[in-house]
Amino acid sequence: MSTVISIASGKGGTGKTTVAVNMAMSGFSPIMLLDCDVEAPNAHLFVKPEFSVRERVAVLKPVFNENTCTGCGKCREACRFNAIVIITGKPILFRELCHSCGGCARMCPVDAIEEVLFQIGTFESARDHDLSFAHGLLDIGESRGSPLIERVKEEASGYELVLIDAPPGTSCPMVESVRDTDFTVLVTEPTPFGLHDLRLAVDTVRKLHIPFGVVVNRADMGDESVRAFCFEENISVLGEIPFDRRMAVLYSRGDIASVVLPEYRDTFSSILERVLCETKKLHS
Repeated sequence: MSTVISIASGKGGTGKTTVAVNMAMSGFSPIMLLDCDVEAPNAHLFVKPEFSVRERVAVLKPVFNENTCTGCGKCREACRFNAIVIITGKPILFRELCHSCGGCARMCPVDAIEEVLFQIGTFESARDHDLSFAHGLLDIGESRGSPLIERVKEEASGYELVLIDAPPGTSCPMVESVRDTDFTVLVTEPTPFGLHDLRLAVDTVRKLHIPFGVVVNRADMGDESVRAFCFEENISVLGEIPFDRRMAVLYSRGDIASVVLPEYRDTFSSILERVLCETKKLHS
């Protein structure tokens, strides 16, 4: 069975990708790293994969035959996402709201709806003996990344250890990324903004019934409110990463601290070991 660990955060800029990439390069192998931040993937800038697979990803969307359509509105009634409106007896689709469920086509009494594939983004993957990698890139103007995230997560099959770099925030892309994972690492920072969004992330993973712990980045800055919150809520702090100018310089160059600096290799391998220990307990 695979152990799938997602790395998430309530807000952007906490160091989520830094933690994900450094955990992936901390000495465990083989590992599959999936970058599910399809709106702005950046893990590839650090692991520098040689992509061997590249494919376009498409989803089904309804197209209306105006010559057949009677304007009865059954399609509008069937749409849970309010993606269809009827104006002067003609259906109009708001593609950004459509979830490709197919309900409108099945409910149409005159078969006036055809489901057509629309491309939404690109999937790429690279397989290696030690570290394999895959990510997705959502097309400009597309608003729903979940179908592309689902395609990226399909690459988890066949790997004993999978790390998922989830999108920031707590909206649908984050939920789709962490859903069905064995453990979520929530990366935060010891600031009021960090605490506010950590609370949102904690509420999200709890509602999804996913075990989780916290990594505090830039731990020697800010205040003690994040640690106090974790203590009050009985949340495990898996590790703390200090503010270190060397890491910032390496990041700006696309280098990885756990590869260049031995002490950080120990830090991130320790975090990963704690997570694996927690998941092992849950499965035993």
